[in-house]
Amino acid sequence: MGKGGTVYIMTNQLRTVLYVGVTSDLRNRVLEHRTHFHKNSFTDKYNCTLCVYYCHYSTIVEAIAFEKQIKKWRREKKDQLISSMNPHWEDLWKEIETW
Repeated sequence: MGKGGTVYIMTNQLRTVLYVGVTSDLRNRVLEHRTHFHKNSFTDKYNCTLCVYYCHYSTIVEAIAFEKQIKKWRREKKDQLISSMNPHWEDLWKEIETW
């Protein structure tokens, strides 16, 4: 039995930049973004430290497929996806860190 996966979206304080990612360990991955663990990465350069969206999948394969799909979307469609789960674009870290 495979491990599940999560698609997530990070943004910066002004909500002007979006980063779409996939992981099998959301808590640790978001923590890496928040602490700038990967120096000179996209999220480090653009200060994407706020997680505003995530969605779990039973397999990592499903999660990767959805991540690839989202990455092809225009910004307005990504904004709608985020707003459907998180209307005020709040940082979801408090929810995630307790996992």
